[in-house]
Amino acid sequence: QVQLVESGGGLVQAGGSLRLSCLVSASTFVINDMGWYRQAPGKQRELVATISRAGTTNYADSVKGRFTISRDNDKNTVYLQMNSLKPEDMAVYYCYADRMRGPLRVAYWGQGTQVTVSS
Repeated sequence: QVQLVESGGGLVQAGGSLRLSCLVSASTFVINDMGWYRQAPGKQRELVATISRAGTTNYADSVKGRFTISRDNDKNTVYLQMNSLKPEDMAVYYCYADRMRGPLRVAYWGQGTQVTVSS
């Protein structure tokens, strides 16, 4: 099976930085896309950033220029470097990974890590 374990969340002052990591234990599966989503209280889960196996990235407009997603395919790990954090970035951040099973994309999620930004 596939398991995702996040780390790196915590409390930071506005303007500060945090780095999230997510280790994907995938056995023999090949992980396709990886990424980060977030969910603030009372809001829907939203995309933060994704990265393909080849390294193509996609960011939400709200984090462009501040957040950087990267991955290490050998370690099956995805990272999210978050700089210039704002109070509105405060949320539970979820790691995402998927694999192809024939024509189907199978998605997996981490348990979430809290990011708190104080103003």
